[in-house]
Amino acid sequence: MIDERFLAHRYKATRLATMVGAILMFVFFTYDLVTRREIRWELILIMCAMAATKVLAMFYYKRTN
Repeated sequence: MIDERFLAHRYKATRLATMVGAILMFVFFTYDLVTRREIRWELILIMCAMAATKVLAMFYYKRTN
């Protein structure tokens, strides 16, 4: 049997890790843009995929609950 607190902690840890990952990608993108004057499109694509997944998941969970 799984404890509800375990699920809540896992959800919070996953959310925090996702936010830290997005912030670090933004920092690396900005650093490359300022120092090398080049745009790293792969970082932009990953950040957009993360944002789209978050929005779609919010709509799905709002609709099903």
